[in-house]
Amino acid sequence: MADKPAPKNAKEIEAELQASRQRLASTIDELAFRAQPKEVAKRQVESVKLKANDLARSSDGEVAGEKVGAIVGGAGVALLLLGLLRRARG
Repeated sequence: MADKPAPKNAKEIEAELQASRQRLASTIDELAFRAQPKEVAKRQVESVKLKANDLARSSDGEVAGEKVGAIVGGAGVALLLLGLLRRARG
């Protein structure tokens, strides 16, 4: 039969509570930092950069000219369409 752990005294309980408070405060500080608009924007920009890099490169890491051309061409067509729509409305 397994032995039961000895009951904790008040000092041990208080030390555990203090350690829990410190961990919780640290977690809250980290979450508050991550939720700052500046940090959120920084993570989003980094994510877009990584996705653009993945789209523009082939599987061996070289710049894929045809992919870059398709992306630039697609962006150009989108801008042209937006300009035409704007002109038609105005």
